[in-house]
Amino acid sequence: MSRRRQSYEGVAVAVPVTVPYRRYSTHGAHWFVGQALEALVRESGISKDQIDGLTVSSFSLGPDTAVGITQHLGVSPRWLDFLPNGGASGVMALRRAARAVQSGDADVVACVAGDTNHVDSFRMMLGGFSYFARDASYPYGAGGPNSVFAMVTAHYMRKYGARREHFGKVAVSQRFNANRNPLAVFHRQTLSLDEYIAARAISDPVHLYDCVMPCAGAEAFLVMSEARARAQGLRYSVLRGAIERHNAFADDPVMERGGWLVDRDDLWTQAGVSPDQIDFIQTYDDYPVIVLIQFEDLGFCAKGEAPAFIDSHDLRCVGDFPNNTGGGQLSAGQAGAAGGFIGVTETLRQLTGQAGDRQVRQAQLGLVSGFGMVTYDRCLCTGAVLLGSA
Repeated sequence: MSRRRQSYEGVAVAVPVTVPYRRYSTHGAHWFVGQALEALVRESGISKDQIDGLTVSSFSLGPDTAVGITQHLGVSPRWLDFLPNGGASGVMALRRAARAVQSGDADVVACVAGDTNHVDSFRMMLGGFSYFARDASYPYGAGGPNSVFAMVTAHYMRKYGARREHFGKVAVSQRFNANRNPLAVFHRQTLSLDEYIAARAISDPVHLYDCVMPCAGAEAFLVMSEARARAQGLRYSVLRGAIERHNAFADDPVMERGGWLVDRDDLWTQAGVSPDQIDFIQTYDDYPVIVLIQFEDLGFCAKGEAPAFIDSHDLRCVGDFPNNTGGGQLSAGQAGAAGGFIGVTETLRQLTGQAGDRQVRQAQLGLVSGFGMVTYDRCLCTGAVLLGSA
């Protein structure tokens, strides 16, 4: 359904920051968020006092929220948002910050996500992630995302004929990209399709390399007007379009569609482009099956055709359809809610020529897709943004 709405003209997105990931850390989420905010100030030349808008995304920040961060880190924003919406948080933060800048509610918005990871933190997070999901699944001996996505993956394979080789091509291609990204957790570890296929089962048909690596770290970026970015001398990208949707297709017995499908025409209309015009895509990739669903629901191929689409395209950063050019979460790591931000920061690096050995040639337009808050049997939050070169 197409809707007329105010465009995102004049909004700049700049200063991609990654606080290097580590497998485990004794630092809390506050520390990682603080490191990210410090890097934004240092790399932008914009003082902390000039940052008058803030969005924070985190799973391990509790019992504090974004307002606790303002006291802890000494900022005083006039516009504030807390977005603990997992993998959709990055695109949602960007979309809302853009509207704040356009309306004059804030001049410079820092969008920050960070989480810690210690030996028992992932189990604790899952236990308190959703009481609805826990109470509906734990009595049956199931729990956590591996079992949920095993069900989604098995359903997709049965209905559309996907094979593990299709999921493997996603994972192997992203590892190729991560090997060119010094910030990736698996920067130095290669992965072949044979190794992917031979990996042990975790929750069949989900195997080892279908699963993200939980870790600690942070991601961040700044949103402001184009005029402000130019005056500051920053390299920046422009926001061409943005959508978000929650609890879409709740009547599907098993998830095979996401909210992108509802609003994708609006997204492409906002930007005045079509899917065949993008230079790269950053899909949310907690499991490969979700990458396939995004290819379909965002309009790159019809429902059920993603396996054939993958067969006919090279998904590496040097290929004809670059996907997750920094390695995605499967190979760069998943620092909690920051996993929903790495698509944005990687896209900013691509569009401003800061991607190093993984730079997509003549990159002018990139799509970032978000997917978050898996409860019981499906994901509740989806979103996407289109970013263009300035």
